[in-house]
Amino acid sequence: MAQNKAYSTFEDAHFSGSGICADCHDGLSTSTGEDISIAKAWSNSMMGNATVDPYWQAKVAAELDRNPALSDEINHTCSRCHAPMANDAAQKNGDPVQILGSGGFLDPANAYHAHAKEGVSCTLCHQIADDGNLGTLEGVSGKWTVETYSNLVDRPGYGQYADPSTNAMRMRDNFTPRLGTHTTSSEMCATCHDLKTPFVDANGQPASDSPESEFPEQMVYSEWAHSAYADGGSKAQRCQDCHMPVVNEAVEIATRGTQGRTRNDFRRHSFYGANTVMQQILLDNSLAPTADNLAQAIQENRAFLQQSAELRILNAEIRDGTLSADVLILNRTGHKLPSGYPSRRVWVEFIVEDDNGEVLFHSGALNEDGSIVGVDLDQDNSTYEPHYDTITAADQVQVYEPIMGNTDGAVTHTLLRAARYLKDNRLLPIGFDKRTAPADVAVHGAAANDDNFVGGSDELRYEVPVGKAKTYRVTARLRYQTLSFGHIQDLLADDHLSEVATFKAFFEQAAIRAETLAEDRRAALPWHPPAAAEKALSQ
Repeated sequence: MAQNKAYSTFEDAHFSGSGICADCHDGLSTSTGEDISIAKAWSNSMMGNATVDPYWQAKVAAELDRNPALSDEINHTCSRCHAPMANDAAQKNGDPVQILGSGGFLDPANAYHAHAKEGVSCTLCHQIADDGNLGTLEGVSGKWTVETYSNLVDRPGYGQYADPSTNAMRMRDNFTPRLGTHTTSSEMCATCHDLKTPFVDANGQPASDSPESEFPEQMVYSEWAHSAYADGGSKAQRCQDCHMPVVNEAVEIATRGTQGRTRNDFRRHSFYGANTVMQQILLDNSLAPTADNLAQAIQENRAFLQQSAELRILNAEIRDGTLSADVLILNRTGHKLPSGYPSRRVWVEFIVEDDNGEVLFHSGALNEDGSIVGVDLDQDNSTYEPHYDTITAADQVQVYEPIMGNTDGAVTHTLLRAARYLKDNRLLPIGFDKRTAPADVAVHGAAANDDNFVGGSDELRYEVPVGKAKTYRVTARLRYQTLSFGHIQDLLADDHLSEVATFKAFFEQAAIRAETLAEDRRAALPWHPPAAAEKALSQ
């Protein structure tokens, strides 16, 4: 079997490289020939590239530079979920936890370099124990547990099947397959995708004093837990149902040791997500040594993104020289949209054209550099665009985003200065009640009092002055960025740091600036009084 030679084959008392696993778990396919190899799929994901991600490296460097007194906290927190095997093995062995610089995890001379470069890899996730804390405050923010065994063969390979074949893995790899139903739960994902971080005041002094008081940097699991997808009802779904979809037939899940036995409900290990821009940067700059087919992964993740939302122009009419249109935006994900790290944003682009195709109004136009025309944050990253219910000017743009505030109430893009959200109008999942939401996932800003900003949707009205043409064409798009322009400018100001300078060069040459999640078009017709409407339509 042809194997990607870049897969690591390191082995120690705690973890193994993906190449050990790929030896039996690549080369898998469905009856129609679809490749469902595990390591191959993982290698193209941001899970597999969590440490080679140049934005992450740049952000770590900037946080360390701005808060050197908190270097231990930064190194631990940032590596716990981005370089988890390196972090855990180093701690178990009593060695330093350091990410950057000479002697750090990214230094090839470091004993845990191979662990780190594999990002979130096979023997990390499949060894996390169900210790009773999963999904709780004691189990999130990287507080997962991988147990230590004196006899290496006793190390578990937790999975979803009750009767695993054990001999091949025990003999070849010193792991024992075991049933671990927690591996299919959303609580498993919560270990890293609910993350609270400490923060400091303007003098660099700690200002949070407990896990409860820390800043909710990302709370994907908690957003899901407050939605209809978590209540056991008709919409019930787990994280894995979307991000690791099931193969719809029974398949062999290994090339050795299965004795021809097939398994139902096997999940693809593609870990679909939203970060196409970073996958493109990895591809363009040959930064992902294990990746098998990043170009295909980008297309698959783009298709995945296009299932995340709907947009509908409910009506568009012209009355007294003003075009009025109502746009409905629907969140089809099981968490806020966008979710995850607070560099992400979704916005509505709205265009009005006349009969000749001339653009008369354009809110939310994207510039080549990734900035959005008229958005306050992109012109001055110490401020931000407000939430709107009605838009009447082209320099007003509906941007769904989280904006971090520091202990002084000012906008910040430094994670360790983030004490609360000044704005969080990200689209809510279905069933999310903003009135009862826990503080960590609350709506902040004007959206909290917007009556049509509710679980699952938001409704936005446009009032646009137009000329005397009889009809106009209206186009509305919902667009998405992983790295919002204003947020990135704060980081790029630190380009005296080598990691930031490197990322800056990659970002400025990036081919992807945004993705389109949904689109709708409609003709805007002159308004008629109700009694005359039927007659007007018949003419």
